[in-house]
Amino acid sequence: MNYITLNNGMRIPQLGIGTFTLRPDEAERSVLTALQAGYRHIDTANAYLNERAVGRAIGKSGVPREEIYLATKLFPSSYREADTQIDATLKRLQVEQIDLLLLHQPFGRVRQAWQSLERAVRGGKVRAIGVCNFTQRDMDRLLSYAQIKPVLIQNECHPYHAQRALKEVYARDGICMEAWYPLGHGDSGLLNEPVFAALAEKYGKSRVQIILRWHIQVGNIAIPGS
Repeated sequence: MNYITLNNGMRIPQLGIGTFTLRPDEAERSVLTALQAGYRHIDTANAYLNERAVGRAIGKSGVPREEIYLATKLFPSSYREADTQIDATLKRLQVEQIDLLLLHQPFGRVRQAWQSLERAVRGGKVRAIGVCNFTQRDMDRLLSYAQIKPVLIQNECHPYHAQRALKEVYARDGICMEAWYPLGHGDSGLLNEPVFAALAEKYGKSRVQIILRWHIQVGNIAIPGS
């Protein structure tokens, strides 16, 4: 497993499993299977409505909690009462600490929610904080008042949408890129791109493996779904 060291000194597995669109029963099976296969990074969100299932899978897996990097997200509807919602998230996941907590969208009471995330870090409830679906303008606004820098930004990112400019801008702050839809949501054009087909044949790998390897080599964190 490849790891990246974040700007707060934590190490995060570069490859994780995403749970977007999964029903609770699907999420539980997928996360349990992933952990048994060697995955140690799990991504969920309040809005996915499967946090309880993810927590059950972690509990059933037998993998020590300290070996699992667990990430989730607060939705804008939770920003006004983020302190309370963080406690509710911990309860749903059945854990004492979240490894990474993200603001899911740059709307609503972002500043208030970010301050809640910072309090959660100081209080030991959360180890690292970041953002999801933020533009450069959104990021610059947040960085103007943030006392704790985000460790990463989670956006759509894949070879057809490589986010090079955004990555370059925030590399100065050690803010990493985490890719949702790292396979372009299974886009047939991306998966059938001739260069990936040729590389897959050359190295005896699948095209999906080649694309995920691209993410690893360019320094992205990737969370494909299953």
